[in-house]
Order: sequence, then C-alpha cells, then structure tokens
Amino acid sequence: MTAPAGIDPRGPRFAAWITSALLLVATVLGLVSPPFNQPAFILTFVIALLFLWGVLSPRTQPWSLLFRALVRPRLAPPRELEDPRPPRFAQGVGLLVVTVGLVLHLLGVPWALPIATAMAFVAAFLNAAFGLCLGCQLYLLLQRAGILGRAPRLP
Repeated sequence: MTAPAGIDPRGPRFAAWITSALLLVATVLGLVSPPFNQPAFILTFVIALLFLWGVLSPRTQPWSLLFRALVRPRLAPPRELEDPRPPRFAQGVGLLVVTVGLVLHLLGVPWALPIATAMAFVAAFLNAAFGLCLGCQLYLLLQRAGILGRAPRLP
C-alpha cells in the first residue's frame, strides 16, 4: 500500500491556529453561564462540523482552502511534505472529543461542554504553537501497534 501524496505541514498548523481560537472562545462561553449556554453549544456544534469536514474532505475544508489561496502562495515551498493520514486522523479525534462534549451537554452533564472544548483547545494549541500534533502521535502509535493501517516497513 502506497502512502497518499504529501501535504504541506504548515497547512494543518495554520488550521490549528484558527481551530484553537474558536475552541478557546467556545470554552470561555461555556464557562460563563453553564449548564444552559446556547452560544457555546452552537459554536461547538459548528466546530464539530468543521472537524467532520476535515475528516471527510480535507482538501475542501475551509481552513485548507484559505491556506492554499492566501497563505501558501506567500511562503517558500515546503522543505518536505507530510503524510496526510495522521492529520486527518487527528481531525477525527477532535471530532470525537467535541461530539462527546456535545452529547454529554445534551444529557445534562454539567461542565461537559467547556471541559471537552478545553481538551480540544489544548491539543489544537500544541499543534499550532509547537507543531506537536497529539492526534498524529496517536495515529502513529496505533499504526506501530498494528491496529491502524499497515506498520511501515523497516529497511
């Protein structure tokens, strides 16, 4: 099985900056007036849809389009390309985290929504600021364990 064509690693980091800003706003809104906070719920729902979009069609996801249209043309070509599967998996992890928060919020679990958005914020911020993609690391760990995809061949 061949790896898909590589992506510019700066694209997911750019998207992580925007996502972390949205998640921070959702977290603050969720802390302001829990447990019935409609603005936090609506924003988190939109973030979940963006994560879903990133899983289903990463090339057409709004942050990807914005990066390719406005940011990448102003940058030097990337030194190396990145496998798109780990960042896509990370989008799925983000989707899972915020969806659990949304569902628990609907079930009346206090603080579920701001806790879920705060957890997702930490992961997105680590990726944006330091290039540490927790979802990507989880993908690689699951791949090495043989649970996800094929483990890379050793030379």
